[in-house]
Amino acid sequence: MVTDSEPSMVDACVLIRTEKGKFVDVIEKIKLLEKIVDVYPVLGRYDVVVHVSTNDSKELGRTITKISNMAGVIFTESLVEVER
Repeated sequence: MVTDSEPSMVDACVLIRTEKGKFVDVIEKIKLLEKIVDVYPVLGRYDVVVHVSTNDSKELGRTITKISNMAGVIFTESLVEVER
C-alpha cells in the first residue's frame, strides 16, 4: 500500500507481438532499457511480456514508445495498473 510519504510509481505490463523468430532479439534489446522490472517470453497471442515501472505516466509513455518502435516488434498492448 502506498502512503503519502512514499513516491508514487506507475507500473504497466506491456504485451508484445514480434516478427516470427525475433522474440529473443527483442527481449535482449528491452533488457537494455531503463525502468524495466522484468521481461520474458510467453506462449499464446503475444510473444513477450514486459513489466515496466516508472515515476510518472509521461515516462511510461516514452518507455512504451521505445519498445513499440524497436525492430522486430509488430505491435504492443499496454496494461497500466490502476490505483486501488
